[in-house]
Order: sequence, then C-alpha cells, then structure tokens
Amino acid sequence: MSSSGRIVLDTFDSTVLANNAMGDPARRIVPVYLPPGYDENPSQHYPVVYLLAGFNGRGTTFLNDTVWDENIAQRMDRLIAGGTVRPFIVVMPDCLTRLGGSQYINSPATGRYEDHLVDELVPYIDRSYRTLARREYRAVAGKSSGGYGALMLAMRHPDIFALTASHSGDLYFELCYKPAFVTCARSIGRLGGLDRLMRDLHTHRPRDAAYRAVVNTLAMASCYSPDPALPHGFALPFDPHTAEINDAVWAQWLRHDPVHLVDEYLEALASLRLIYLDAGTQDEFNLQFGARIFRDRLARHGIAVVHQEFDDSHLNIPYRFDTSFAAISQAMSE
Repeated sequence: MSSSGRIVLDTFDSTVLANNAMGDPARRIVPVYLPPGYDENPSQHYPVVYLLAGFNGRGTTFLNDTVWDENIAQRMDRLIAGGTVRPFIVVMPDCLTRLGGSQYINSPATGRYEDHLVDELVPYIDRSYRTLARREYRAVAGKSSGGYGALMLAMRHPDIFALTASHSGDLYFELCYKPAFVTCARSIGRLGGLDRLMRDLHTHRPRDAAYRAVVNTLAMASCYSPDPALPHGFALPFDPHTAEINDAVWAQWLRHDPVHLVDEYLEALASLRLIYLDAGTQDEFNLQFGARIFRDRLARHGIAVVHQEFDDSHLNIPYRFDTSFAAISQAMSE
C-alpha cells in the first residue's frame, strides 16, 4: 500500500452560485485529499473532513508549498503514518468572493455559499467518492473565517455535520470587528472613497494595513448586512465620515455572531459529537476572548467543548491542525 495520499483537483459547476451579485464564477476548483490505501482498497469507505480556508483564501490555498511548513497532503500523510489520525478524506471548498470571502453563509450581496456547501457539495462528494455518508463521520473545520464557517455550518446543519473545529474563528464581534471601524472610517476617505475602492479593489496599491482593514470590513458587511437597495449591495455598520455606529446595521451583524446564537441553536450544539476551539493568546483580532466567551456560554448549558490556547498570534498557525484533526479522529472512533 502506498504511504502517500493523493490530491484530486475536482471541478464543480454550482447551480446556486450562478449569476451571483458579485459576478464571481460558479465553476469552482475543489481539492480533495484521498488517504493512503484509497486506490488499493476499493471496498473501504472513509470519514470526511470539510476544511474551510480563512479570509482571502480558498481550497487550493491548503496545497501551497512553503519552506517553513507542510501542505495539507504532507500533513495528512504524516499524521496517518504516525497513527495520530485515522485515514479520512479532506475536502477543501472554494467559497472565495471578489471581496475576499463569503463567511460560508448565504447573502444576496455575495451568493448562496451555505447552500452551495450543504445542498450541492456534500451530496456530490458522497456520490463521487467512497465516503461514510453519515453525520457522525462528517466534520467541518477551518481557521479564522473558516473557523467561523465551521461553527456556523455545524450549528445550523447538525444533521449534516456532527463534529466541528474552529481555529481562531470569528467570535464576539464586539472585539474582533468593532475596534477596526475607526481605522476603516479614517482610511476610506484617504483611499479615495468607497466608490473608488470598490472599483479599483484589485488594482489598488499599496495594500497596506489600512487597505486590508477596509477590505476586510467591506467583505464582512457584504455577508452580514446585505442591502440590495444600496449601490454596492450592502450597508456599513458605521458612518464612513464620522465613524458613528449605525445601531440598526450593527444589530444585523450581531445576528450572525455565534456567541449571540447559542440559545437559538442550543439543541443543535448539544447534539454535536465534538466542538473544538482554539486561539493564540497573542491573536491580533482578540479571538482568544471570543473563544473563551463561547466556551463559557456553552458550559453554562452543560455542553462540553475542547478548548485550547497557545502562545502564538493569528497568522501562520496551520500546525494547529495536528491537534484538531487528532480530536476529530478520536471523536469519530468513540
């Protein structure tokens, strides 16, 4: 049996993403990792982990070859060979938008990315590959925006996913997004205004910290506060001239914050076989605090969470997949 898995670059033509408001493509490249032995054992079926990329990333991001780290195939081969995880399939969706991300939810300003994943991609993977097509063998995991998406998908679709892992996922919007609004208001004017930014989004230079903060906020607004009546299809949660918070729009954002959705999805959360959370203690977006708050709110309802913190920041932490994949593997075997 081969000691290495292989990557299939699958092509998926989405019906629900066709003609989306941002004009993003409906055809998506979806990398699929098949574990060692997949080709030699045609009768064996495998669990599946859906691995969601962070903001400004897509599935192929996990295949990058770097000097300092492993790509997903190398990581999985090592973890399986060492007995840390059981062999499983890893599916890496592409939910990238023109603004940098969909947060893996439906929005009229971006597209039906939640429907794409749940109603299109999961059934397609189960038809096309030898999966154990049951919730207890299907996990969703990710980092940053991908971690947010992993939590939201598991909360909203516990019939599809029984396990979820969020690395530095977007939680408690009051701390992870709101502190950047003043910087954004200051920068929007300096960068030429919202109309110019939207027009020249991909050609603007330099792409400094101010530019990145503004684009991230615009992307989140397209997901959390869509408004088809407005020129760009979404509303900002603050006045770009005065930085005054728009309470009505901010309330729309909070309706997408997992921390504020615990009571609404309590039964679904209690049904999950694994909820894994971690964040670095130096996270630049304060996400360690959101993870603590989310953990504590679940604990008050007697819902178990695997929660870890580590001495690092928000970036360059793919090594943390070693820990979450091991937790997923163990929970699938119990």
